[in-house]
Order: sequence, then C-alpha cells, then structure tokens
Amino acid sequence: MKPPTELEAPVAENPAEGIDQSAGDFTYDVKYDYDAGAGLTENTVRYISDVKKEEPWILEFRLKALQTFLDKPMPTHWATKDLNNIDFDKIRYYLSQGQAPKRTWDEVPDDIKKTFERLGIPEQERKFLAGVEAQFDSEAAYSNIKEIVAKEGVIFMGSTEALREHPEIFKKWFGKVIPTSDNKFSALNSAVFSGGSFIYVPPGVKVSQPLQAYFRINAENFGQFERTLIIVDEGAEVTYMEGCTAPKFSTATLHSAVVELVAMKNAKIQYITVQNWAANVYNLVTKRGLAHEGAEIKWIDCNIGSRLTMKYPGVVLKGEGARGEVISIALANDGQHQDTGAKMIHAANNTTSTVISKSISVGQGRSTYRGVVHIPKHLKGCKNNTECDALLINSNSRTDTYPAITVRGNDHAVQHEASVSKVSEEMIFYMQQRGLSEAQAMSLAVNGFVNDLVAQFPMEYSVELKRLIDLEMEGSVG
Repeated sequence: MKPPTELEAPVAENPAEGIDQSAGDFTYDVKYDYDAGAGLTENTVRYISDVKKEEPWILEFRLKALQTFLDKPMPTHWATKDLNNIDFDKIRYYLSQGQAPKRTWDEVPDDIKKTFERLGIPEQERKFLAGVEAQFDSEAAYSNIKEIVAKEGVIFMGSTEALREHPEIFKKWFGKVIPTSDNKFSALNSAVFSGGSFIYVPPGVKVSQPLQAYFRINAENFGQFERTLIIVDEGAEVTYMEGCTAPKFSTATLHSAVVELVAMKNAKIQYITVQNWAANVYNLVTKRGLAHEGAEIKWIDCNIGSRLTMKYPGVVLKGEGARGEVISIALANDGQHQDTGAKMIHAANNTTSTVISKSISVGQGRSTYRGVVHIPKHLKGCKNNTECDALLINSNSRTDTYPAITVRGNDHAVQHEASVSKVSEEMIFYMQQRGLSEAQAMSLAVNGFVNDLVAQFPMEYSVELKRLIDLEMEGSVG
C-alpha cells in the first residue's frame, strides 16, 4: 500500500489526550443533490455556474478568474512552504442539497438542522440577533432577517440570492475592493465562489442588533469558497459576526473566502470573526474594507484551530478622516501555524489606523504577525498605532513578527510596539498552591493576556472564546 503523503498524514492532536478541540468536531452523512466532483477544471467552473443558473457575465468572470489562478504561482513572500502540500486535484469544489435557503428552522433538512441545532445557532438567533444565515458546505441552508430590520430597507441574504435579486447593487462593488488578481487564492475564490453573505444598509439606518452568518464544513476533502459583500450607505451602521467550524479529518480541507466591505461617508462597519476550525483545515482568506470620508471599519478577528491560517484583514482609508482598526487574537496549538496580521493603506489626509495583535503559541505551535502600514508622501496628518504582543506557553513554542511600515513625509504620527512574554512555571505553581488545577492556572494566565481585547467582543462571543481557550489549555504545560 502506498504510504500517505504529507498532505494525507494525520494532523497533530490536542496535547491533552481525549480533550475535544472543538464543539464542532462532528459530522453527519449527507446526501448531496449537486456535486462537482474532485479537481479543478473549466468543466468544474461551468458546472457550478450552470447549477446556479447564473447570468453569462458571471460565468465569464469565473472563467477569467480560473485562468488567473492557473497562471499565478503559489505565493512565496508572505506564505509558508506548507502551502505546497495542498493538492487542488483532490479538493471537491461544490456540494449542496439545493439552491433555495429556508426561511424557518423547521423547513431545514433534518441532517443539516441537527448540525446547526447542536452548534446552538437557532438559540442565538432567538436571543440576540437581528438576522442569521447558516451555510452548510457550498450553499446557505437557512437565511432570515427580522421583519423590523427588513422594514428599514436592510438587505441580508446569501450572495447566491443577492446576485439574482439585487444585481444592480451587487455588481457595482463586486470584485472592486479585492480584484481577482489580488492573489492566487482570491483568484481561486473568484472562479468557484459559492455562498457567503450580502448586506446592504440604507443611508442613516443603524442596525441595533448584530447580523450573523455561520459557516460549516461537513464533507471530507472539501473546499468552502464563500464570497461576502457588505455595503453600508452614508451615515449607517452595522455589526456582522461570523462563526466557522469543521470536523476533524485526516485529509486536508480548504477554506478560501473573500470578504469585501464598503463603508460610505460617515458609515460604520464592525466585522467580528470567531473561527474554530479543525486542525486539518487550510484557512486562506482575503478580507479588505474600503472606508470613505469619515467612515470607520473595525475588524475583530479571533483565530483558533486550523493547520494553517493566513489572514490579514485590511482597510483602504480612501476618504479624509476615515478610521480603520484591526483587533486580532490568534492561538496556535501543536502542529498549527497562525499567520495573521493586518494591512492599513492610507489614501487620504487625516486618516487613522490602529492594529492590536495578540498571539498565544502552545506546545510546538507557531504564531506569526505580518503587517503592512503604508502612508504616502503627499498626505498630511495620518496616524497609525501598531501593537504586537506574543505569549509563549512552552520552550518549543515559536512566534515571529514581520511589520512592514512605510511612512513618507514629515506630517504623520506612527508608532510600533512589540513584546514577547512567557508563562513561567513559577506562576503556574503559585496559582496551583491556591487550589487551581494546572489547566485552570494556564487558562487564567492566557485569558488575562487577552482580556482587554476580549472585552470588546459581544457578551455571547466573549463567553464562547473563554470556553475555547479553556479547552485549548488543557494539558498544555510540561
């Protein structure tokens, strides 16, 4: 029998034997009505477009993107050698049970409904959400927005639906913030994208409760390629939250999303992510916002799990007085690499950007901060503050910081601060003497390290994040 390749080899387990890394580590047998099969060819792209009954311009967009993907080499400057382990011929690019998302939970097929009920999505919707979308593999299985929000003219639906029902809004900004040619994986997404969220908030409307999407990978050897577009018109505000999980398989799973945000004059967008991917997932995501005059875009990004995450949320500060902020928490356990950071591009006077990154490396886990801040010479009054703090749990843990800050001209204020600290055995011993277990002591130390950032999360997400950290810290010392 042929020995397994590096891609097929089982990934490292959690250091504590028997401890589940995630409440999402389960799967159900699902019968798919639509399956594009494994491998990426022009026929794959045509199959996806045909199943979705798309307009000719979308198919043309996809085929051009496929060629761009094939032409572009694997990234090397920002990437790691681990990317070479992805076998695109083994990935399944489209799986779904149907096209139309359900409007009530009772209508959702039983096998899919069991998944989302186990993850607590219906309960979250009832308690504190203005709307929710639940994507299962390639398509949304459920999508709903509360009537009081819809009456204000807010549109919240899956991207597949939005392309059909609101092409005049969607097409105007689609691929404009993140061009197909931005990188190899944005080109891949552009070729095979399916699902994702579309939000439009009319001028002056402030959505008081968050909108949430939940992305679930269920199938083995699968690639999820959602495409999210959020447009917030002048003076409007919205908070959007996404959660991501997948079961643990011995073969690689690929997640390669594209997220585009557009904040018009004086608009505010807050985009919150809590990902808890299984340790076989390659999470390669491109996220960017465009902030017009006086607008504010804030990314709050929490990365737990995955074999490799490469994610650098960015803001192009296009209008005078625009503000951009990235708050990032990353936890890398054994066999995992969290390669995260931010990109801030100042393109107007008196713009302000803030990057705060905190990472935790456990066992032989590796965390990396990569950031870009660019302020050109002709601008005036721009400000940036970048803070990178890393916490090492064990002697084999690793952390790296690669800031690329380019500032031209004399009328700007920029500062960068980085620190690395380690949880000492003395600290753990001290807490154990006061009745805490080793795992509780470690969890307390880590939660204290990220507490100031977690305080900015909505209550429901901060509780979930603490629970995930507690699980990850089990058995992490020694």
